[in-house]
Amino acid sequence: MSTKQSTIDFLQDQLASLPNISARKMFGNYALYCGDKVVALVCNDQLFVKITSPGKEFVGEHYVEG
Repeated sequence: MSTKQSTIDFLQDQLASLPNISARKMFGNYALYCGDKVVALVCNDQLFVKITSPGKEFVGEHYVEG
């Protein structure tokens, strides 16, 4: 199963206030970029965000690692 364009449109709409956010299709799914760095993947209409140490501190216990 691949990611629907409507999912990417929704995510980009939600992230519109952030600078330099873009999406590129890869193998039927998408990578989300901030500038030239991949910060998340969207696979099968599910968002996977790259978690960092500062990000873990920011979100607390509100995430699940795969």
